[in-house]
Amino acid sequence: MEVKGHKLLLEPIQPDEIEWRVQSQTKDKQKLIIIPYITNRCVMERFDSAFGWDKWHNEFKELSDGFICIMKVDTEDGLVVKSDGASKTKIEPTKGGISDSMKRVAVQFGLGRGLYDYPRVMIETTDKYIPNWVKPRLEGMVEAINSGKFDKEVVVLKNS
Repeated sequence: MEVKGHKLLLEPIQPDEIEWRVQSQTKDKQKLIIIPYITNRCVMERFDSAFGWDKWHNEFKELSDGFICIMKVDTEDGLVVKSDGASKTKIEPTKGGISDSMKRVAVQFGLGRGLYDYPRVMIETTDKYIPNWVKPRLEGMVEAINSGKFDKEVVVLKNS
């Protein structure tokens, strides 16, 4: 069954729909390993565009340590319901947990699934945070991935 609008969710994620976070720092503290994820704004905008702002909705159930997001999409063929959960976050535990659970359930619908196939990205830096000089390079990498002109499994970014 093809759900009208679903193809828009499967389109490649654009650079402005991605945020990057530090996953870990190497033991020698010379590199950061970073990972991409979709923004909550991306979820809302893609679902609005794909189905209409009034054709999808979500509800949240709080657990002791997190949230479950239940997302419902009204389609011509009936209601499609999916759910996923996330833990409360360290910064803004409630807001972060709700947002993360919504992003995770959007992946259940196919949005942003391609990010799991992205290369492993490392930054040569002793900083604990992603340096500003990295952003344009990440945007260029995303554009290259989307155009099919990128095939590396590991990327090491250096400030040169």
